[in-house]
Amino acid sequence: MNTRMRRAAVAVAATTMAVSLAACGSAKESGDKTSTESGDKGDGVKIGLLLPENVTARYEKFDKPIIEKKVSELTNGKGEVVYANAKQDATLQAQQVDTMITNKVDALIVDAVDAKAIENSVKKAKDAGIPVVAFDRLAEGPIDAYTSFDNEEVGRVQGTALLEALGSASKPTIVMMNGSITDPNAALFKKGAKSVLDGKVTYGKEYDTKEWKPENANANMEGAITALGKDKIAGVYSANDGMAGGIIQALKSAGLSKLPPVTGQDAELAGVQRIVTGEQFMSVYKPYPQEGVVAAEMAVALAKGEKLDAIATSKVDNAGTKGIPTVLVPVVSLTKDNITDTVIKDGIYTFDEICSAKYKAACDAAGLKK
Repeated sequence: MNTRMRRAAVAVAATTMAVSLAACGSAKESGDKTSTESGDKGDGVKIGLLLPENVTARYEKFDKPIIEKKVSELTNGKGEVVYANAKQDATLQAQQVDTMITNKVDALIVDAVDAKAIENSVKKAKDAGIPVVAFDRLAEGPIDAYTSFDNEEVGRVQGTALLEALGSASKPTIVMMNGSITDPNAALFKKGAKSVLDGKVTYGKEYDTKEWKPENANANMEGAITALGKDKIAGVYSANDGMAGGIIQALKSAGLSKLPPVTGQDAELAGVQRIVTGEQFMSVYKPYPQEGVVAAEMAVALAKGEKLDAIATSKVDNAGTKGIPTVLVPVVSLTKDNITDTVIKDGIYTFDEICSAKYKAACDAAGLKK
């Protein structure tokens, strides 16, 4: 693990240490059907980690190393993380679950490419006695635990920021660029944003963006510009930073002298740099270290047959399973004003990474200092 990731993990250690100790010390559930029924593995557990894609920077750069580090800490270096990335392919992810079952992992952490399509795979894992932690997206099927961010709050934060940027104009026209229809989080982001925006803006065009791909967002935005006219678009709701990049490129290609405010999410480095230059208005910073730590705690506890009472204090339901132990992590609106106090302070990026030579003048103008 590199220095930045060690700093990021350390930044949440104080807030999660008590939970970790409580989880590791809790009693085993005698009635749970887990792989520990054939014998107590102690710290020598095998955790499967399935992440959905490798285009968005967070998965490989943050989530994977954070989870690996926490599993190692919780198991005194004896635990193992078996990793696979689905590269946005739901069929491939189903095959990866089958492989994890064959390899007899003791618990699975799954961030589903398609929350509905994964249901059969979750059932297979359950039948094999392997508990499943739904990570970042609420998967369907008999999952045992869930951790994510408060996704409706993400949308509310984005919508509130966009209204702030739009000012006092009466029902300005915006383009709404939602995420993939296969991602339940996208629906929650949309719901949260619309709870703030409805009645206060005019939706000129609205899209559900296939696979969250920036190039698809770019094509959608080009269509919106053609339909509405480049000077008629007062702002753009973009559900994440990757799509914001494609949207901004389309706006620049249309020859706009002043870009309308564009939202984002994930605090990707390129998104943070666009915020510094003023091309992107805001992003949503989601403390990945805390989410990854919780996922690891849940998975290790379940692999050992332990209860989650000390880790998860709330519950949610999916279509077929009620009362799923849940931890939702709070989020922060990221603008020029709080870059230092968020992503730099938490060790996600260094000042030098954000303010490279290309962005030095913009950082100076924004008041960013080491």
